[in-house]
Amino acid sequence: MMDTQQLYVTYKPLLFSIAYRMLGTVADAEDIVQDTFLSLERFQKKNVENIKAWLCKTLTNCCIDFLRSARKKREVYVGPWLPEPVVFRDEQLGPMEQVIRQDQLSIAMLALMESLSPVERAIFILREVLDFEYDEIAEITGKETVNCRKIFSRVKQKLSKELPDKRIDYEQQRMLLESFLQAIHTEDSATLLELLSPDVVLYSDGGGKVKAALRPILSSERVVAFLLGVTRKQSTDYRVEIANVNGEAGIIAYEGNEVYGINTIKLVDGKIAAVYIIRNPDKLKNV
Repeated sequence: MMDTQQLYVTYKPLLFSIAYRMLGTVADAEDIVQDTFLSLERFQKKNVENIKAWLCKTLTNCCIDFLRSARKKREVYVGPWLPEPVVFRDEQLGPMEQVIRQDQLSIAMLALMESLSPVERAIFILREVLDFEYDEIAEITGKETVNCRKIFSRVKQKLSKELPDKRIDYEQQRMLLESFLQAIHTEDSATLLELLSPDVVLYSDGGGKVKAALRPILSSERVVAFLLGVTRKQSTDYRVEIANVNGEAGIIAYEGNEVYGINTIKLVDGKIAAVYIIRNPDKLKNV
């Protein structure tokens, strides 16, 4: 049997992938991964027949408990709650960073998880994203296998219209965002309306700490008006760049040398169906 350090190296990327999807915050995901390995030490791994299953079950249940306790906080959160982004600037990535870049860990997918209960979220992630068998999911969640199938089917149907397009080429995403930014800069409403889905939704997360829209903005006309209105009010030292955010092309906005916000999009049928603007300073600390 592998020692604890070997187990940590082997399973940390998988466990972080589950926890980050479940929670949407990097620090909380890392803490729960750490706690899971500490639990394994206390439990004495020699008594565990299937280490991977034990780790996944322990971590998933910790995430479910965390979400249940965090739900009240998110219910009174000021404005829309969006996940914490991860920005990549270096090609020399460790295993955990590679998981985020290569996996389906976009802000759009993480935000979508907020519409699910903790158990629904766990079953969907384990089956749809990580391709666990239903028997394994039943063991991890403590549900009957047939119940897991029903829950997954119900969740998949619920999310079917909301799921983003399957991953497209990063360069295609970057080019689309360049057109998007250029249209905003030149106040080209016609091009913006062409890029946006008619029922596009814009979410802005300031957490009550910085200025942001307190409610989602609906429809392409209102989103265009909001984007152009915000741009006209920016200071002269405001600038933007396109960067890798959670494995997809995103926008980092700066005011001087400070990060002003991070923007990402969701594509559905080739159109921008959602815009996510993350401005809460607490979620930009690691950028």
